Amino acid sequence: MLEVDSLVMDFGGFRAVDRCSLKVEEGTITGLIGPNGAGKTTLFNIIAGALFPTSGHVRYRGEDITGLASDRRFHKGLVRTFQIPHEFHRLTVLENLMMVPPQQAGESLFANWFQWRRVKGVEAQTERRAHETLRFLELSHLAQERAGNLSGGQKKLLELGRTMMTDAKLVLLDEPAAGVNRTLLRKLEEKIATLHRERGYTFILIEHDMEMIEKLCDPVICMAEGRVLVEGDFAHVRSDPRVLEAYLGETTGEAA
Repeated sequence: MLEVDSLVMDFGGFRAVDRCSLKVEEGTITGLIGPNGAGKTTLFNIIAGALFPTSGHVRYRGEDITGLASDRRFHKGLVRTFQIPHEFHRLTVLENLMMVPPQQAGESLFANWFQWRRVKGVEAQTERRAHETLRFLELSHLAQERAGNLSGGQKKLLELGRTMMTDAKLVLLDEPAAGVNRTLLRKLEEKIATLHRERGYTFILIEHDMEMIEKLCDPVICMAEGRVLVEGDFAHVRSDPRVLEAYLGETTGEAA
């Protein structure tokens, strides 16, 4: 589904991503781990279209999207979330979901004046879908709450819900466990697993919570110094001496 080929990202004299290559198969939950500064978020930004690489290619479903703008990638079903949620804090939880679907009839001034019945119909359909999403996320009781008042974990669930309001095929999750209490984290894990298992979502997630990675992800890719260090199932990656060295900053012998 996704192929990253020899990506390089330079910021002046600093190389954040260094000839990085990896593949993500459709129908998987791929974990992306590595120490701080490994280049994970920069790689996410390139895949999502927030950054254009110095060199290399990104291919999505067989198409080279390296130079494609982020909104074009969004319309193709490539969606990302953020470590710090980007909710519209003054809008309600329901409104945050309803505004996500692209190209809604109500966005047209002409349609609002001369096709208002169609606009009302589309809006009602979008609202029904939003309520279904809230029920799935177990957030229906917060539908009319301002999104800015939610807890960290509830905001992460809302971000996941916003991806569900699109025609997402590949979802990039940037540290979904960050700032989430353990109870809501278990719920978040459950919802990700259900979307993957029952609705066919493909996920890539950056995460430092190894318990979450172990539960959800196969394969797991470890990055260090802008490159892929090792890839495999969780047990294989966890036991690799190079991973210990990257995380602990020690030589392989010392880490052992």
